Amino acid sequence: MDTVPRSPNRLLANLGLGNFELLSSGLRTVDLVHAEEIAAAGDDLTNAYFPHSGIISLVTRLTTGEATEIAMVGRDSVYGASAALVGPKALTTAVIQLAGACSVLPMKQLKDAAEQSSSLRDVLNRHEQAIFVQSQQSVACIASHTAISRLSRWLLRARDTAGADEFHFTQDFLAQMLGVRRNAVSAVASELQDKGLIRFARGHIIIVDVPKLKISACECYVTVRDELDRLKRSQLN
Repeated sequence: MDTVPRSPNRLLANLGLGNFELLSSGLRTVDLVHAEEIAAAGDDLTNAYFPHSGIISLVTRLTTGEATEIAMVGRDSVYGASAALVGPKALTTAVIQLAGACSVLPMKQLKDAAEQSSSLRDVLNRHEQAIFVQSQQSVACIASHTAISRLSRWLLRARDTAGADEFHFTQDFLAQMLGVRRNAVSAVASELQDKGLIRFARGHIIIVDVPKLKISACECYVTVRDELDRLKRSQLN
């Protein structure tokens, strides 16, 4: 497949020229603003989002107001592909977890392009499959693994998704994303800091020892990473 560098978003950058040309006329760049809600579950999606940097969190909210993250979308994927493939409704709530830049495409154009190109449909289906794998793994992770291994896994996934080692996340936000109490986030972050894996103060987190953080993380990190790597390889073949 012939590719040319054309976007900081890896999905767009790895598309064949013909598929990219089906999308390029409608792409525009916008800023992702921290904590902004792109869509609530059940909303009609009018745009698809291809992050360049930053992270979009897909979360499930309960009537009590609690929220738990089930997947991350970043520079290696797209948010909104399911609406182009099967219907316009958002399946989960999407919140900007980390600010950055993003290409936005009208949903109608993505849907029309997917109807014209079976290879583009395959790419979008594989990215939706990767999100499904993340959500399945997230459920198992919350049920089975300790808070410290989950935070380690989450930080590594955020690092891979955003391409950065430094983040600004409040304890309240981390607690929601991990499905734990706020004081649990403080305790496990302090433990990771005491072990020299991260530096953590007032919502500012710096990963300082990636190899040790990988040892601290649960198996879910490798499972999701390997699935995403498989997806990228299949897109290039």
